[in-house]
Amino acid sequence: MQISTIIGLALGLVSLIIGMLLKGAPLVSLVNNPAAYVIIFVGTAGTIFMAFPMSEVKRIPKLFGIIFKERPLMSKTELVKMFMEWASITRREGLLALESKVEEIDNTFLRNGMRMIIDGNDQEFVQDVLMEDINATEERHRSGALVFTQAGMYAPTLGVLGAVVGLIAALADLSDMGKLSHAIAGAFIATVLGIFSGYVLWHPMANKLKRLSKIEVEVKLMMVEGLLSIQSGVSTMAISQKLSVFLTPTEVAAMDADGGGGNSEQEG
Repeated sequence: MQISTIIGLALGLVSLIIGMLLKGAPLVSLVNNPAAYVIIFVGTAGTIFMAFPMSEVKRIPKLFGIIFKERPLMSKTELVKMFMEWASITRREGLLALESKVEEIDNTFLRNGMRMIIDGNDQEFVQDVLMEDINATEERHRSGALVFTQAGMYAPTLGVLGAVVGLIAALADLSDMGKLSHAIAGAFIATVLGIFSGYVLWHPMANKLKRLSKIEVEVKLMMVEGLLSIQSGVSTMAISQKLSVFLTPTEVAAMDADGGGGNSEQEG
């Protein structure tokens, strides 16, 4: 699981509940108001269907999976170590010697790139294909994050709509002022839910998708540099220096302490 997502969600809920308790607001209003949930969450879903084509809406369950489930990515230090090993093999035995390594590669992007350079494609072609793949990935990720960004924009406004609907219902009967005050208080629960879902759920989820996309793209760019360097026949030391620019100072220090071999568990 994405521990940070779980922690963030828990802290958001706790802050809302404790805040209401400190202000003396009845917590029962949060659960005893189905109309507010319908207006906010069903209404937000409706705006998403209106705003995006069905092909993108169908991806929403997968996007939730990305937000809540940790995605295994090759660490950058592991990549440096791997490319140094491949560079050493290439300089000793030639590029074709890496053919036995292809099927051992779990990452599809890296495996396809390795196959292209082993097949003898020129560097410009390999770079163009891999960069187009990265650009397509970035665009796909942008559209996914945009779904949550739009939900975060619509939800607070729907909260205002829910409050107006609640006030209309409350003011329809002015015979009992006691009930009227409770009805008005309940009307604003929709506003609370709209603001909470927009700024504690949807906008942060959009930001997390953007950050995860950036991390994945950085790893792929590192793979491109490594593959092109191997195709050029650079030395083990040169490829280490070239790929080290993608590492944090902590990761570089860990690699130096490890004799340049990399440390896949050290993070900056």
